[in-house]
Amino acid sequence: MMLRFCLTWMLVATAAAAEPRARDLQIPFLGEPGPLNAITDVAGVEVGHRTLIEGEGPLVIGEGPVRTGVTAILPTGRTFRPVFAGWSTLNGNGEMTGTTWIEDSGFLEEPILLTNTHSVGAVYDASIAWRRERGYHDAPDGIAWAALPVVGETWDGRLHDIHGSHVGREDVFAALDGAAAGPVPEGNVGGGTGMVCHRFKGGIGTASRVTEAGHTVGVLVQANYGRREDLTIAGVPVGRKITDLMPEMAPADRKREGNSILVIIATDAPVLPHQLKRISQRATIGIARVGGFGAHSSGDIFLAFSTAEAQASDSGATQLVPMLPNDRIDPLFIAVSQATEEAIVNALIAAKTMTGIDGNRVHALPHDRLRAILRDHNRLSE
Repeated sequence: MMLRFCLTWMLVATAAAAEPRARDLQIPFLGEPGPLNAITDVAGVEVGHRTLIEGEGPLVIGEGPVRTGVTAILPTGRTFRPVFAGWSTLNGNGEMTGTTWIEDSGFLEEPILLTNTHSVGAVYDASIAWRRERGYHDAPDGIAWAALPVVGETWDGRLHDIHGSHVGREDVFAALDGAAAGPVPEGNVGGGTGMVCHRFKGGIGTASRVTEAGHTVGVLVQANYGRREDLTIAGVPVGRKITDLMPEMAPADRKREGNSILVIIATDAPVLPHQLKRISQRATIGIARVGGFGAHSSGDIFLAFSTAEAQASDSGATQLVPMLPNDRIDPLFIAVSQATEEAIVNALIAAKTMTGIDGNRVHALPHDRLRAILRDHNRLSE
């Protein structure tokens, strides 16, 4: 019998609390982070993870090994309040459900869930059930409401039994019920459990920025993309310096690389949907700084929302909503690019070496060697 580890947010948070982040290794970044340097610096945003790790050895579809999970983001906590949102993509070989209505309506009305490619349907169904059972809607009779869940995915089939349907309703409920403000566990957690980034172990990462005007921008990534030779940290071509520690894969899979990245952006700035779409597009700059280029097989999907109070979703009289002028939006563009870059590096720093199906192994980015390379280039913030 295989031992199964199902870790909710609180358990992972305890384990992750002592893990270093990029700034702890004296890696320099531009911009001023919020107190937590996380998406939860945007007031009201809550994050939860469910991490599934089970078994080892040869792949048996339906049995494992299992290296996957779910990450949940509640834009306004457990209070149902539609918020303005916009989305974009760099390369569209991926999926994020619910974006058609976000594009048309300009509103995000759902929790955001991140998982693996073949669990989108199960997570989608469970999200609807969670909304119903938890009363997360605005219909007084509990019946006259509809949900178009927002579920994003990246492929974890290098380490995980992705065809085995291991993510269940109870896992989605655990991620959503466990969502909380505060520090966000990173690396091999939640939807990022089995992910690969620049051929090192990847996963979940987060960061934030505070603009001079006092607006907060928070970013969370599920990083599963990139070639080793392109990996750049603090402007240094780290991937060309660390050419060993490549993924150890079954012969038929040796050339496969992580390809996709999901970027979720939150802000408290009063911006409208068309502005949020523009803000989401700036995630590409942060990805490029670390070495991503939107490969043909990559699903690079970005969603931005604003928690600023606006009653524009209310029916009735014409509504007036605040809007940041376009000529004051550049600081938000800069904040997104900076926070996305740091969130990706945080994912790489937090992730640990993992062995999955068929003994496939993906190595962690070695902290000591990374620091030595950055020191040689005078790039440590000592």
